[in-house]
Amino acid sequence: MEALGVVLPIIIYLLLIILLVIVIILGVKLIITIDKVNKIVDCIKEKVDALNGMFKIVNFASEKLNFLSIKVVDTVVSLVNKIFGLNGKDEDDYE
Repeated sequence: MEALGVVLPIIIYLLLIILLVIVIILGVKLIITIDKVNKIVDCIKEKVDALNGMFKIVNFASEKLNFLSIKVVDTVVSLVNKIFGLNGKDEDDYE
């Protein structure tokens, strides 16, 4: 019984030392992995920032095309209304 009281704490201390070494190694590997991920994220951010100008140009062009198409449709609708003599009022408006 006395031998067990002496040997058991030694085994527990050895296991705790091994666990502490494993945790330290995993912590160092985690720090290295996070540094690599941060470098990749910075690289991606630079590339996306470089594309922002192109996205602004595409957005501007699409807004202008949308404005132009709305004007063309309004002109055609007003021309058709003038040709057929429509006022733009529905029959439901008279009730």
